[in-house]
This record gives sequence, C-alpha cells and structure tokens, in this order.
Amino acid sequence: MNDIPNELKDKNILVTGGAGFVGSHIVDSLSSQNNVIVMDNLFTGLLSNLEKSKDRIKFVKADILDKALVKDIVEDVDYIFHLAAHVGYIRSIKDPYYDMEVNIKGTLNLLEACRGSRVKRLIFSSSAAIYGDVKHLPIDEDHPLYPKSPYAVSKMAAEKYCFAFHKVHGIPVVALRYFNIYGPRQDTSEYANAIFIFLDKFRGKKPITIYGDGEQTRDLIYIRDVVEANILAATHPAAVGGVFNIATGLATTINQLVDLIRQVSGYEGTANYVPFRAGEIIHSQANVEKAGKVLGFRPKTSLKDGLALTWKELTKREK
Repeated sequence: MNDIPNELKDKNILVTGGAGFVGSHIVDSLSSQNNVIVMDNLFTGLLSNLEKSKDRIKFVKADILDKALVKDIVEDVDYIFHLAAHVGYIRSIKDPYYDMEVNIKGTLNLLEACRGSRVKRLIFSSSAAIYGDVKHLPIDEDHPLYPKSPYAVSKMAAEKYCFAFHKVHGIPVVALRYFNIYGPRQDTSEYANAIFIFLDKFRGKKPITIYGDGEQTRDLIYIRDVVEANILAATHPAAVGGVFNIATGLATTINQLVDLIRQVSGYEGTANYVPFRAGEIIHSQANVEKAGKVLGFRPKTSLKDGLALTWKELTKREK
C-alpha cells in the first residue's frame, strides 16, 4: 500500500510488539505520517528492526504485563496495533505459563486500558493456529476451533476476550487471523517460520530438515501484504467487530516451497526428512473471501517474488 488513508495520518498510534517482525514493518509504514509509540520488552524483538524508523518514533522498552504502564500509554492513543505476544507453538510447549501470561493477561491489560479511552480501533493479531485440525479446506472464519498447542489456546482466548470487550464495553476491535507470514527481519532460530530457516540454511550451504514427507501444505503470505491488511482493518468502516483470515488462499506444499527456494537462491541444497513434530498442523489453506469482500484486501505478492525479495534482503547481511 503506497498511500496511507487520511484516517491514519497525524494520529497517535501504539504498536505493541513493534520491534518484532510484523510490528516493525507496520511501524515503518505508519511512522512517517503519525506519532508512533513502539512498546516492546525486546524478549524476541530487536532494536535493529526499527533502524528505518528510529528517528521518527517513540520507543518504550516495557512489558505488556505492566498494567499501570499500559494504561498510561493508551490514554492518549487513537489506534492500536496489538502484536505483543509469546509467539510459536514450540515456545509455548516449553513454557505454557509464560505463554498464557503474555498472550492472555497481556491482551486483557490492553483491553482494560482501552475502556473509557479515545481509541478508535484496536487491531488484534490473531493466528490461524487456533483452527487446529482441519475439518474442511479452504478454512473460512466459521471453521470450528480446535487449538492443538498452548500457543493456539492462548491466542484463541485472547481473541475471545477482544470480542467480549467489544460487546460489553464497545471497544472497536478487529481480529486478523494470520496464516504463514514470511519476509525480511524474520527470526532464523528454531522457533522461526520454515521459510526463513530454509533460506538461512541455503545461504550457508547447509542441509535443511523437513518434518514429515514434505507434502503438508501452508498458505504463505508476504509481509508487505500483511501490513496492507492491517491498514485496511484500521480504516475500513465495516471492519469493527469482525474477524478476518489474512492469507493468499493458495496452498503450497513444503516440497514445492523448497523447489522455489532453490530457484531464487541458485543453490540445490539437500533435504533431510524426519518424523512430524507433535502438535504440528498438516494442512492449511485459507478462504480469504471475507477479507476481500469486507476490507477490499487482495494480496499482491506472488510466492516466488516474495521469496526473491526475502532472499535479497537476507544476503545483504553478508556484504
């Protein structure tokens, strides 16, 4: 999205988790025309992610669990993009208590702070993980919720809290259920999205590990399109009270993904196949009709183009 709507100009905007992967891209998009506050405890976020925007923002190193501070920050805010979270099912399995604290209690702190505030819109970053075992494909927003990990449970509960506060207190909430996001600045640790792990391995001329037979599917969406979805959710009049799948609507197998990465990297690489991990979802493909009809959301970046852009940014680190 090249132009920011007038509704999102000259406003006070809070981005929780704004030093993270998705949050920092939202900050970059909005900080040139707004007063942006970034709140992040830097548990997984990085100040380097804010390099492009650091001179235009107010950064607050703080924890979403600090109820008093959250309330103080929200007091003068017009829009909130809530991305602060304990992310990933592996992390949540290792530490389900902290996962619950951050994702549920942290969201509840933010919602409580919004009561009686001037906030015009709160965009909650939810997750397709809450769908769990797939009953039908593609997955629409009415698909039953069968979360398979502590992370998925906590994101589902946080989303439910958002809509409870919307109904009871009138807080203008929108929930975006992200499918598999990829792009520059993504984590390359064991907790990262498979795309960035694969790219990083190929860059280092190392073999990759594929869990299962590689025929499991994912709906992969480039970060630029996710930023656009957030802006549409913040400004479209019909968005309030809605939940929307944010994805491409296309299913890609892990084997197909690896083939595309070979093309953009120019490296054949090798893949080692190992058993599936517990709690992993086998098939994922979104129905994105609702986001298209209500928000006017249309993802613009093909998987090959997005991978090429991500590879280009990743290889810059070597220069």
